[in-house]
Amino acid sequence: MAKLKNIIKQLSEKDFTAIYNSLIESNAEKSAYLLKALRERSLSDNKIMTELDVNANAYYTLRSRLNLKIEEYLMEQLESPRTDVLRKVANINEVIFTKKKAISIATLKKLEKELLDYDLANELTIIYKSLKRLNINSPDYFQYSQLYNRHVAYMLAVDKSEDLLADYFKKFGDYLLNGAEIEKLGLNLVMKEMQNVAKLYESHRLYVYQSCMYVFHRLFVEVDDNMQQDGESIEDIFDKVQKIFESYHLDAIYYHLNLVFEFLKLEYYNHYKVYRQAEKYFEEVNDACANLMVNYSTFTFPAQFLISKIERHLRNGTEAELYIENENVFEDYEVDSMDVPKHIVYTVYRSISCYYADKFDEAAKLINNLLNEVSLKKYPYAQLEIKSLLALQYVLVRDYELFNQLSNSIQRQIRLFGKDSCENIMLFLKILKIATSEAKKEKAKKISALIPRLSTTTVGYFAPTKLIKLDDKFVRLLTEV
Repeated sequence: MAKLKNIIKQLSEKDFTAIYNSLIESNAEKSAYLLKALRERSLSDNKIMTELDVNANAYYTLRSRLNLKIEEYLMEQLESPRTDVLRKVANINEVIFTKKKAISIATLKKLEKELLDYDLANELTIIYKSLKRLNINSPDYFQYSQLYNRHVAYMLAVDKSEDLLADYFKKFGDYLLNGAEIEKLGLNLVMKEMQNVAKLYESHRLYVYQSCMYVFHRLFVEVDDNMQQDGESIEDIFDKVQKIFESYHLDAIYYHLNLVFEFLKLEYYNHYKVYRQAEKYFEEVNDACANLMVNYSTFTFPAQFLISKIERHLRNGTEAELYIENENVFEDYEVDSMDVPKHIVYTVYRSISCYYADKFDEAAKLINNLLNEVSLKKYPYAQLEIKSLLALQYVLVRDYELFNQLSNSIQRQIRLFGKDSCENIMLFLKILKIATSEAKKEKAKKISALIPRLSTTTVGYFAPTKLIKLDDKFVRLLTEV
């Protein structure tokens, strides 16, 4: 809420009035009231909920929609001048064929300056190509030829960096689910290639793209902090990127990438366990979670936020709230089963949310659908983990026949991989077998004896079973079956 309130208070009077009137005209009186209350009055969330006569879920939805409305309005303001420049570029030939040469050159030079301000490399190549042609008999021809060639090369470098970003996060999905050294090596090679591309030009855009990858790489791949980037710390990178965003505040890509860096800041503070600082970024990222998941997969690995979100709720003891919250956050979420790693993490997240809400049937259904819809042969360890999570749900719904079938399947896979590489799964399955055994004596004691061993096991891949809280409630649920 603090972030939304801060944005509203920083709106100019003109922007505030325009948004307020727009809400009134669209019959969104409650959103209009919330907008005004956050700007002009110092009320607590509970007080606003009382005055609006809404519950917590409705208030959360109202706040999210207001945030979206403000973003849409601000985005429209950003696009207007940029769109105008692009329209002028599209009409260059009309100028060249209908105006005198001096006027055409002057117009192109003015457009050049505007395009440089927006850092629009593609459009600049059109300008320089036209200036080169117009100056074919002038000494300036060589200058514009060089500028044209340079910007074509720069444009290709930017395209290459964007391709590398997308490729990196696609590869990271595989690495997350397998944790294999060969996949880690592939990520390191892409990171190195990105750094080489970024060194070709003194470009803020290449720096921002490189930073998207580099910060993430430091947090989730090379976590031993042994990498260097010109002596910059991650916090220095954040500061520099923020200054770039402020300098190019009309750049539409930077406007949207701001969310990526809010997410990276959240993960940075999570990584170093500075949770109080992390909370400053959690709310904004959480509000935009569905958007992050759908639209940002080529600039980061958004599903990581879902893992961090579960971990946050487990730390705060609020894991039971996940299920209700998901109904609002993912109300319009479009599932992309083609992006398998993201889809796996999302489905597991929803299933674990159901588990903590004691909706075990729904949790099992989600995982079953995942196993039926998506082939997990490429991710054998993740498949084991997901099956183990499903086995837990079968135990809790007392479907022992399905549990026995599934546990036998898991044990066959463990024998293939070797017990040493699946110790956590073996222990988890052993706990479930104790819970389903006919011998009722000292079940709780036996399960509790295994929990410390399971808690200390570590794996290098995505392990949903590690997101199951091994507390008294867990023991109680298993001993009641």
